[in-house]
Amino acid sequence: MKTAFIFSGQGAQKAGMGRELYDNFDCVKKVFDTADKALGIKISDICFNEDARLNETEFTQPAILTMSVAVLELMKEKGLKADYAAGLSLGEYSSLVASGVLDFEQAVCLVRKRGRYMTEAVPSGEGGMCAVLNLDAEKIQEACDEVKDIGLCMIANYNCPGQIAIAGDVKAVEKAAEIVLEKGAKRAVMLNVSGPFHTTLLKPASDKLAEELKNVDIRDMQIPVLTNLTGDLVPSKDDIPEILIKQVMNPVKWEQIVRRMLELGVDTFVEMGPGKTLSSFVKKVTKEAAVYNVEDLATLEKTIGGLGL
Repeated sequence: MKTAFIFSGQGAQKAGMGRELYDNFDCVKKVFDTADKALGIKISDICFNEDARLNETEFTQPAILTMSVAVLELMKEKGLKADYAAGLSLGEYSSLVASGVLDFEQAVCLVRKRGRYMTEAVPSGEGGMCAVLNLDAEKIQEACDEVKDIGLCMIANYNCPGQIAIAGDVKAVEKAAEIVLEKGAKRAVMLNVSGPFHTTLLKPASDKLAEELKNVDIRDMQIPVLTNLTGDLVPSKDDIPEILIKQVMNPVKWEQIVRRMLELGVDTFVEMGPGKTLSSFVKKVTKEAAVYNVEDLATLEKTIGGLGL
C-alpha cells in the first residue's frame, strides 16, 4: 500500500473548522496555539467563530494551512505515514510542511503574506474564478480567447475529468461563463474566492513572494512532493523557491498530480483539512483507490477504522 497525503486549497474554509479536533486533541491545540503566536493574531478564533475575515485571502490562507497541519499532526500521532504529498494551490504549502521542507511557523507567516500580496495585486471584487463542468479544455480556451476585448481570462485549474476552472478579470470571466454554456458545458459556477488565482494578473504577488522566499529556510524533502506547476514530482529542494514563485500565476495541474501518483503506485489518498473537495476530484480520476478525508471527529473515526490504525 502506498499512501498520499493531500491538502485542501482556498475555498474549502468554513466557520467552525477544526474546533472539534482542537477541543479533543492536544497535538491539534498545539498547532493552533503555535499559529496564533507566530501570526500575532488569534487565527483559532477566525477558524472557530463566525468571523468575516475567514473569507479574506490574507486570513483564509493561514487559517486553512493551520487546520491542515493540525490534522497532519493528529494523523502522524495515530501512526499514519505518507509515501507522497501534494496540495491544491495553497495546499502545496501544507504538503511542503508535511515533507519537512518548510517549518510550520515560517510557512503560516509566509502564506499570510502570500494572501496579502494576492489581494494587493487584484483588489477583491475585480477578479474572479469559475468552475466549468463537462466541457473539454480546447473549447474552454476558445471561450477565454473570445473575451479578450473585455479583459484577461485563462484556464487556472485542471481539477479532474469534467471540471476545469477559469479565472481573470471578473467581467471577462462572467462573459466566458456564458460562452462555455453556449458551447455545451453542463454548468458554469462562480467560485467563493476573492481573486483571479493562478493567472498572470498575479504577477505582482509573484514578484513580492520571490523576495519573501529569499528569507525562508528550505530543507530537504523527507517525503516526495508533487507540484501544481508541473503535475509531477519536485526534482529537488533547490527547485522549490522557483516553483512557489511561478505557482501563484500558473495553472494548477491537479488532475495530472493524481494520475502521476497512481503511476507511482499510490492506492490510498488521505485528504487533510477542511472539506472533501480533493477527495471528490480523486474519485473522478479513479474508482480503484481508497479515499479518505479528515476534518472532524466523524471523519477521523471513519478514516482510522478504514485504515486500521
